[in-house]
Amino acid sequence: MASIVLIGVPGAGKSTIGELIAAHLGRPFVDSDHVIEQRAGKPIADIFTTDGEPAFRKLEADTIADVLAGPDAVVSLGGGALGNEATRELVKAHTVLWLQTGLAQAVDRVGLNRNRPLLLGNVRGQLASLMTAREPIYREAANLAVDTSELTIEEVTHAALAVLAEAGITA
Repeated sequence: MASIVLIGVPGAGKSTIGELIAAHLGRPFVDSDHVIEQRAGKPIADIFTTDGEPAFRKLEADTIADVLAGPDAVVSLGGGALGNEATRELVKAHTVLWLQTGLAQAVDRVGLNRNRPLLLGNVRGQLASLMTAREPIYREAANLAVDTSELTIEEVTHAALAVLAEAGITA
């Protein structure tokens, strides 16, 4: 077996859906952003502010490598984690589920969340830029995909579990 790695832009539902999938499959859930905050002893926004994005990305890559080397789990990655080539290589050994979403839905879900340092200012414009830049990386990394745009949390969870079951991953 291998871990199930959830990827997607901010607001796609990685953390919310990840917890539900993990519970259904009887696996632990790991949010890489939460592990990073625990290791750093401060919120991600503070890491960006005080240490800079390069320091955050190094900590992120190291954390994800450690998580993926551990017990099989459902793992939610930060939206930009796959910008690191080593991380992209590591996830290839796992099932990668891309939670896709439209711009309008992502903006609605993220709102004006000040804890997302890359989205400060014009949230819609920042998300649009991130989506455009990251889509090719997500497309390359993903084995599976679910469009979350018009679905409720329950519907996304059901769709994700169905896609995973089709790939032979069940509880």
